[in-house]
Amino acid sequence: MEDQGVTRELTVTWGAERLVVDAALGLQAVGHAVDVYTSRHDEKHCFDGTQDGTLRVHHVVPSFPRSWRGKFHILFAHARQLHLTKFLLSSCIDEHDVFFVDQLSTCIPLLRLLGGKRVVFYCHFPDKLLANGAFVEGKMQKRNVGIMKRIYRYPMDWLEEMTTSTLKLLFLPSGRAHDIHIRQADVILANSKFTARVMMAHFSSLKTTPKVVYPGINIHAYEASVDMTDLDIVQVASPRPTLLSLNRFEMKKNAALAVEAFSCLRGRPTVPNRMRLVLAGGYDPRLEDNIRTLNNLIDLARMHNLTFKLITSSKSSARVPSFPDATSHTEPDILFLLNFTTGQRSALLQARSTVALLYTPANEHFGIGAVEGMICGLPVLACDSGGPTESIVDTPSSERTGWLRSPDPGIWASVLEEIFQLSEVEGAALVCRCKDRARSMFEMEEMAEAMDVPLREAVDMGAVRAPVKEIGFVLAFVFGLILAILFRV
Repeated sequence: MEDQGVTRELTVTWGAERLVVDAALGLQAVGHAVDVYTSRHDEKHCFDGTQDGTLRVHHVVPSFPRSWRGKFHILFAHARQLHLTKFLLSSCIDEHDVFFVDQLSTCIPLLRLLGGKRVVFYCHFPDKLLANGAFVEGKMQKRNVGIMKRIYRYPMDWLEEMTTSTLKLLFLPSGRAHDIHIRQADVILANSKFTARVMMAHFSSLKTTPKVVYPGINIHAYEASVDMTDLDIVQVASPRPTLLSLNRFEMKKNAALAVEAFSCLRGRPTVPNRMRLVLAGGYDPRLEDNIRTLNNLIDLARMHNLTFKLITSSKSSARVPSFPDATSHTEPDILFLLNFTTGQRSALLQARSTVALLYTPANEHFGIGAVEGMICGLPVLACDSGGPTESIVDTPSSERTGWLRSPDPGIWASVLEEIFQLSEVEGAALVCRCKDRARSMFEMEEMAEAMDVPLREAVDMGAVRAPVKEIGFVLAFVFGLILAILFRV
């Protein structure tokens, strides 16, 4: 069976794109032929496996930008995916048995109805909830947006739901009215129970709860030894007690919580004086959110009189932003690592000097960063909401793999103080529990096996037979309406 990956982006960030690469590698390992089609793939700024020939990656360059003057990101994202879909439909649709789509669902009805192929959709989180405000389960903390933004978002939100679940149409053949339901994705998956609940609550046309397939990662890659003479690793290594945060430089990731907690912790008599905080993650100087987030974190460091330094890997094409007061000292209080390499990540996670991983986003859909910490036996401190509540065990303490707490700097500082005070026996037991849970639930092989079932299920449904008469009627009606409007004008 051949699987087909269609993704929105492939960049060196820890999130949805990482999952697609790991899923493709896992499915390929169990015998499937996998092709990944993407609108963006920078070989100097991408994941291992996508540039060395391990995966067949097809980079279809679109004629659309990612945004216009920093705006209309979602509109151009739809346009870029439709461009990619046009390429698939016109060149290689018959080469594949099933399509695996993640993030954007725009292409699903086209792949099914025009391509005749089954589609498995993997939902990370409804985009309309990400765009309209800070989501807290059960309610929305809506942003104060203008009427034009609401008008702009309405068709985008409608399109997201319509192309994900079921499109309901009123059909009037021979004067008799009846509803027709055009199914979109054949199988819908979610990355956590949290995401599945949110989809059911906010997509009214969705009648079946999505199946949960937890993201998996290549555990062996995190256990591989690192070359401590590598210059990229040398610049991040330190014997100082280290608190680590791995996340993209985006406002929603709330890395400010790590800075605030670190500041609260400093000076307490039970913790080392020379500890440091490493904030590492994907940074794209073309994205306004990345720039604003980094600037805000720098301002926060200044406010707390914390020295800081910014570095990037030798493989990164992004230029390190210049700040006049950034220290050139090798041992700053906060080290900002932009676009880290796999070796740098492994070195930081495996270092004996790394004390804990701080996973700062609230209401995160899944939270792969927390799993990365557990794989390496690190105590993980995360917010008590969203996906991390499924990956991390907080209570009872005898089964603990991490701490789940409300995003309050004082509370987090107290937990970090507790972690510093763990005895050698308690620390060793925690390491074993973390690794055992990560292996049992989040190995790449586990994810591949879990995804294999719905992919085969979709293929077994057979070719898609579109309701040609009904769709033709709707298209004819819309076309006639447009002509009537133009004629009247």
